[in-house]
Amino acid sequence: MAKSPCPLSLVHFIEKAEPLKISINGQDMIAEVKSFSTGSFGWYLNGKTAISVDGKVVSVQIGMNLTIVGSKEAPR
Repeated sequence: MAKSPCPLSLVHFIEKAEPLKISINGQDMIAEVKSFSTGSFGWYLNGKTAISVDGKVVSVQIGMNLTIVGSKEAPR
């Protein structure tokens, strides 16, 4: 399957993109605008939260990349 071209340049994305509110198990977190070392760009979230499993609370670490498809090949 062919990749979709990214309609944004890196500069345009960095100037105009806003942080995203992400909800994980009812806890709101903020994914920040990011240019990745790979050349792609999108949003990044890093954090911790607690989740209940069968009545027991476990702490989980969250690492999430939201990468725009085709952004690695987008104009710089």
